Amino acid sequence: MEYLSIRQAADKWGISIRRIQVLCAEGRIPGAMKIGSYWAIPADAEKPDDQRVKSGKYIKTKEQ
Repeated sequence: MEYLSIRQAADKWGISIRRIQVLCAEGRIPGAMKIGSYWAIPADAEKPDDQRVKSGKYIKTKEQ
């Protein structure tokens, strides 16, 4: 099985290196392994869906 580095996966998926580190740490990329201080991502892994809130619905507002 071939593996990609975080930088290679970032270029392939068009997202930041830090975002991929977070996805790996959360276990959202199946088959990703941590080897020492580096993440190894399977070359055939699919980009996970973005589940962050974008609507602003949960942003706290100051009540008066």
